[in-house]
Amino acid sequence: MTATKAPSEPRSQRAVRRPGDRIFAGSAKASGIFILLVLAGVAAFLVSEAVPALTAPAEDVPGGEGLGAYVAPLVLGTLLGAVLALLVATPLAVGIALYTTYYAPRRVATGMGYVIDLLAAIPSVVYGFWGLAVLAPALVPLHVWAADTLGFLPFFAGPASTSGRTMLTVGLVLAVMILPIISAISREVFSQAPALHREAALALGATRWEMIRMAVLPYGKSGVIGGAMLGLGRALGETMAVAIVLSGGAGATLNLISSSNPSTIASNIALRFPEATGLGINTLIASGLVLFVITLAVNMLARWIVNRRADFSGAN
Repeated sequence: MTATKAPSEPRSQRAVRRPGDRIFAGSAKASGIFILLVLAGVAAFLVSEAVPALTAPAEDVPGGEGLGAYVAPLVLGTLLGAVLALLVATPLAVGIALYTTYYAPRRVATGMGYVIDLLAAIPSVVYGFWGLAVLAPALVPLHVWAADTLGFLPFFAGPASTSGRTMLTVGLVLAVMILPIISAISREVFSQAPALHREAALALGATRWEMIRMAVLPYGKSGVIGGAMLGLGRALGETMAVAIVLSGGAGATLNLISSSNPSTIASNIALRFPEATGLGINTLIASGLVLFVITLAVNMLARWIVNRRADFSGAN
């Protein structure tokens, strides 16, 4: 009689990780740890350098009214410009993404995609000079009209700026800057909508817009939100374009068309840091710490929204 062979172990149990797999896994892990260490190092530097400003008497802080009074208008200006840019850019980006994905001919869609993506490669200094030399003078009539017609609203209370260097102009410049970010992400998400859902909607007699509303938008909603939050983070940290366009320096105000505008945190640091000394430097770094916390909060909020919406999206 011949002895029967014992069944061999499954190949997956006998497989040994190859050196390349171990190297790749170790490199990926080291990269993730390195990013966390860099983030922790930046946070530690900002906190350590901001402590003198946080503990200094109010009269020693630039402005003489304390750190809170110094930072509050800057936070308002930062959020005001970024939110305005987001409100303008998000609908345009979604419309462009839908047009290039489902309406435009293939050649036109490809060309538009390249052109829009190239907007992200333009330096912020160029955007700043474009806003200062072209957009700001062109918006002066709009500022005058808004002050005369919508002056009962705090956003357009006036008096209208004669130079056009206002928060409204900054918001539009930032909107153009974040447009390619939101558009690229939205376009990619919309193109990955399940073909079965789209074809089923069309087969049931839905129009193209009804198909988009029922099959594409529910699937891509979380991606659009994530792209919008990335654009918001980009707008919050923009420095040179805002510094060139905005005529800042005033206190907290919601007026979008006046020459008296609150500055933003990033542009204020860029403009005042070269001449700052002593406690003034610590105050600027403390404002940078506030911007760091705001940006971190925005990214955490975006992650939470995307994860929450994923359970209700068409992907599931």
